[in-house]
Amino acid sequence: MVTRRLAALAGGIALSAAALTACSGGPSDGGVVVTTNILGDVVQEVAGDDVEVTVLMPAGADPHSFEISAQQAAAVENADLVVSNGLGLEEGVQHVVDAAEADGVPVLAVGDLVDPLEYREGASAGQLDPHFWTDPARMNLAVEHVTEALEEHAGIEPGEGAVAYLDELTDLDRHMREAFDAIPDDRRSLVTNHHVLGYLADRYDFEVVGAVIPSGTTLASPSAADLDSLATAITENGVPAVFADSSQPDRLAQVLADTAGIDVQVVSLYSESLTADGEAATYLGMMRANTDAIASALS
Repeated sequence: MVTRRLAALAGGIALSAAALTACSGGPSDGGVVVTTNILGDVVQEVAGDDVEVTVLMPAGADPHSFEISAQQAAAVENADLVVSNGLGLEEGVQHVVDAAEADGVPVLAVGDLVDPLEYREGASAGQLDPHFWTDPARMNLAVEHVTEALEEHAGIEPGEGAVAYLDELTDLDRHMREAFDAIPDDRRSLVTNHHVLGYLADRYDFEVVGAVIPSGTTLASPSAADLDSLATAITENGVPAVFADSSQPDRLAQVLADTAGIDVQVVSLYSESLTADGEAATYLGMMRANTDAIASALS
């Protein structure tokens, strides 16, 4: 298993002196190209400064609507390895990744390898949910697959950086469980701007009551009937908060609160993208901030 191999090798490999700064959207001659900034942060932590890492999506980008430039397409085509989220997340990038893979560029679609879940309701019901990063245990699996791919295609031996990051993911999982266990059973209901917290709900025993946009993508729109149905569910379940993604305006969530006719707090989460700085500038920071926001709103 990769985790055991990493631990065995850690003692003999020096820790990288500094993390590599991502080249957001710039050209690449080889190296590793990562589609999303969430996975980009994780890949950089694992790779250290042993390889150039280019991240396509800048901070704050919505992966569902992000469009790739010609310069970025060239970076994908010249990469030694492309790491993508997959499962339909990168709707404006996937055609370029597919073309590069057809031309022989190695592509690691991480979402395919972390036991993906299906959406259970709404317009996306039955489709695979790409938002696996809301479950740190699945991100642990992702790190193992990334490590293997870096070793195979970029010539990077696993080192202490990868081992340390796996430990940090374990600590994150423990922090999230402790925070969520303190939420009363009758308040463990989630309503989001779109279906984005399915993996978090599955791991930490929440009920997903619904979403303002009843779909797995921010590109869809709710109907009046959708809003009325969700408003009824919110009222019946006594839901105290609606969680809206920070990369999207909370207008629809606020409309839902008004439609429901009850006092529903609208809470912003960093669910689709990292920020340029601050508490959500890294994956670990983003998840801790979201955990604290959810626990505070529902407790």
